[in-house]
Amino acid sequence: MDRLVKNEMKIEFLSKSANEAFARIAVAAFATQLDPTIEEIADIKTSVSEAVTNSIIHAYPNSEGIVRVRAKLYEDEIEIEVSDNGEGIENIEEAKEPLYTTRGNLERSGMGFTIMESFMDSLKVESIVGLGTKITMGKKIKKEKEFSVNTYEIK
Repeated sequence: MDRLVKNEMKIEFLSKSANEAFARIAVAAFATQLDPTIEEIADIKTSVSEAVTNSIIHAYPNSEGIVRVRAKLYEDEIEIEVSDNGEGIENIEEAKEPLYTTRGNLERSGMGFTIMESFMDSLKVESIVGLGTKITMGKKIKKEKEFSVNTYEIK
């Protein structure tokens, strides 16, 4: 059974580092419809930042291209897709290893995928060399249980 999409957004922008903050804030603002906690928003922002930065730095290393961000809201989850039509990833498993980077000259830590995996509930990376990469991440938004406070006063 397919899940019901409550809302959806799409944005695309040039692979300029200045646009990373735009993408992060846009997705975070969209996610607020699910009433996430501050921690959940921080996790989403950090993960989007890492995914978009990967596209900017690695997909188009010597040129500019388009980065696309799509987000879908379900009853209690956000699904975020970040894609590009860049160089692609030759070995996804190697790229997901902590501290692995192909751009060490730019002082990159190689922790992007590790961060995304730790902050999100799901992470899927699809890539074809020469055609681009698509990262799909999901995060469940935990609804706080309602509770009532009973007070008793002794005089």
